[in-house]
Amino acid sequence: MSKQIYFDYAATTPMKKEVLEEMMPYFNTEFGNPSSVHGFGRHGKTGLDSARDKIAKTLNAKSDEIFFTAGGTESDNWAIKGVAYANKNKGNHIITTKIEHHAVLYTCQALEKEGFEVTYLDVDEYGMINLDDLKNAIKDNTILITIMYANNEIGTIQPTKEAATIAKEKGIIFHTDAVQAYGNLTLDVNDLGVDLLSISAHKIYGPKGVGALYIRKGTKTKQLILGGAQEKRRRAGTENIPGIVGFGKAAEMAYENLEAHNKKLINLRDKLTKELLEKISYTRLNGHPTKRLPGNVNISFNFIEGESLLLSLDMVGIAGSSGSACTSGSLDPSHVLMAIGLDHETAHGSLRLTLGDFTTEEDIDYVIEKLPPIVDRLRQMSPLYEKVKGGNK
Repeated sequence: MSKQIYFDYAATTPMKKEVLEEMMPYFNTEFGNPSSVHGFGRHGKTGLDSARDKIAKTLNAKSDEIFFTAGGTESDNWAIKGVAYANKNKGNHIITTKIEHHAVLYTCQALEKEGFEVTYLDVDEYGMINLDDLKNAIKDNTILITIMYANNEIGTIQPTKEAATIAKEKGIIFHTDAVQAYGNLTLDVNDLGVDLLSISAHKIYGPKGVGALYIRKGTKTKQLILGGAQEKRRRAGTENIPGIVGFGKAAEMAYENLEAHNKKLINLRDKLTKELLEKISYTRLNGHPTKRLPGNVNISFNFIEGESLLLSLDMVGIAGSSGSACTSGSLDPSHVLMAIGLDHETAHGSLRLTLGDFTTEEDIDYVIEKLPPIVDRLRQMSPLYEKVKGGNK
């Protein structure tokens, strides 16, 4: 197999050479601990401060509202647990959705075991929340609403600004997991009105193992990691300076080219979606048809198993996913696809193809060429397909 094409950008992205070049000095010559007062430490702090400024600029936030973490999962945990613990004297009710990333869902479930109450909002067939449902779920003891900005599996973009406005009117803290949206969409924390926002470096061509949490000034939250006085005494541990510097560079590059990036991805995404739906029968697009991430294509193919489809694609050099990379080893169907109303069989036959900066039109054409015969071959093995073959699409 000579040809290899990557269609799993939602899982992780390759680090850009400019990002690596920016990081390299901080592994050796600029290795100082930024908490140290000597010259080596000051050089490390310069890199730290510069990256913080760059990321704050992309969010229209203040630099002292950006706190570095080990990734999106930690950011989500800190946002949810930090607010819950710091505000439990005001109430114990949290609102989220059924399609959140497991970093949010499992954190909420853990809090339930500690006596907190959680409402999990339903979504419609496109994965969109209903704002009236959100309003009706609010109680006198609601202290936090956490709703993801865009879904990692089906790409649906939520009405985050409107949801945050509802929270603000009730004096409720609002958090959004923006890990998939960051670097793909314009995110202005002041326009959105969110209080906390989670992001990660490795989704935007930066290094793994580094993320950030935006915390609006005045938002009451509790520190989870104890130790030193780093990150203004709110997140202990010597900072991962090479990773943070790389994050800053990746963020800067992502937002310098956002418009061109989005235009390219939307054109390629729409071409891929249209061709696959036309060429392959018994299929459906998952997620909102237009209010979705620029590079997300999620299609369910009836009468086949997603794992067989992935293995067959891998044999012809196409790397895709059957859902979230964090749960791809599970035999259970995607909780997101189940939440939008798919049955087990249809959910199991889903394929997520996510596009990125290095995706070309030739890559799209290759998938369009290879995928239909693979689906047809796999369906020939299905007794269910034999029963419906020859019927209407």
